[in-house]
Amino acid sequence: MSITSTASPEFTPAPPDPLGGQPSRRMARKVAGASFVGTALESYDFYVFGTAAALVLNRIFFPDVDPLIGTLLSFLSLGIGFIARPVGAVLFGHIGDRIGRKKSLIWTIILMGTATGAIGLLPDYNTIGLWAPALLVTLRLLQGLAVGGEWGGAILIATEHAEPRKRALYAAIPQIGSPVGTIMVTGTFLLLTNVSQETMEAGLWRVPFLMAFPFMAIALYLRFAIEETPVFKDVAGHQAVARVPVLEVLKTQRLAVLVATAASLLGIGSYFLMTTYTQAYGTEQLGLSATTVLNAALVGSVLQLATIPAFGWLATKIGSARMVTAGAVATLLISFPLYWMISTADQTTYILTILIGGIAPTAAWAALGGLMADLFPARTGFTALSLAYSFAGILAGFAPALTSAFAQSTDSAWWHPGVVLALMSVVTIIGAAAAGRMTRRNAEAAAGAQVGA
Repeated sequence: MSITSTASPEFTPAPPDPLGGQPSRRMARKVAGASFVGTALESYDFYVFGTAAALVLNRIFFPDVDPLIGTLLSFLSLGIGFIARPVGAVLFGHIGDRIGRKKSLIWTIILMGTATGAIGLLPDYNTIGLWAPALLVTLRLLQGLAVGGEWGGAILIATEHAEPRKRALYAAIPQIGSPVGTIMVTGTFLLLTNVSQETMEAGLWRVPFLMAFPFMAIALYLRFAIEETPVFKDVAGHQAVARVPVLEVLKTQRLAVLVATAASLLGIGSYFLMTTYTQAYGTEQLGLSATTVLNAALVGSVLQLATIPAFGWLATKIGSARMVTAGAVATLLISFPLYWMISTADQTTYILTILIGGIAPTAAWAALGGLMADLFPARTGFTALSLAYSFAGILAGFAPALTSAFAQSTDSAWWHPGVVLALMSVVTIIGAAAAGRMTRRNAEAAAGAQVGA
């Protein structure tokens, strides 16, 4: 059967290995490891900005405004990086769907590492005035451009090398890169909290950004060592590569992209709400120390090293869409109790609350890659995954800024972050349920087409 035969206008089943067998298990594990390490380093690069935005960037780049307004501006610069994500999704998706998954992922690492390292070289506001925040925003946009292609490609290259029955588990492996990136970031900033604020603002804040350069070299070494996926080789071998992937996605997969965007919102947004925003909320409104909020993020991320693969394994049993739905329902139920406990917490209770409260959205995050990989056809998978993830990222990336503005309008009422977390949960429940129905329908149609062929 030709790969161009479609079971439905929105779905083309992923092709088999062109040699007629299963993808190499050894290469599958190697690719999964490279995807995980690359995503961890990309996550570090992207998250280091979020942590710095909560703790120090407002005073470095926005020193002449009220501290609360400075934090809001800092979070807005955080969110601006998400605007570039769809552009990156189109650019790197085009490369990934037409030239190869591997080549695209090499370029995302180069762009991200260079942009992040360059932030560490920026002069501050006191040196060059308004040019400092302008350059900061420009580099943040380049970060967003890189991430626009990174996540979708990492998920795709891992799942396309995996055995069909293990796709959900292999899709969860790159997701572990997110907590590893957080561990690297929070560990670095915890070390830096031992120095005075004056020393930090004098230049030590640059160190976490400059570390992106050696990390980039590691990720490039690993990605040059992996092979292109058998799925892409088969698509290219049948001359079934999409001419303009983004146009095909927008023409035939608009509903699937919308559904995937909704299903992604909690997995992405919960990180920025429950860590980036809550870190600033804990230090500025609750009076907790920076060490306490960083320790909470660190311990929670360590826990995710176990919960993400566990939820990924469970997704192989019950389905990725059901796993995302379950995580979103659980998060909805704890949204308001979680932030009530945080608002009344001492240091120990704060850490325990963040630790326990992070488990439910982790289920949605762990299974997200499998849901997305099952939803889209092989020939445009890179572009479609990346676009959906990017659109969700735009909404999620502004969650801290919107929640901060909401805090001002409600006089920082304890429940204001719970409203945002609950809304994201509801959207994800709707999206994941729809994704599950679409995936089952597509699989049934594809099986019928194969029988007919």
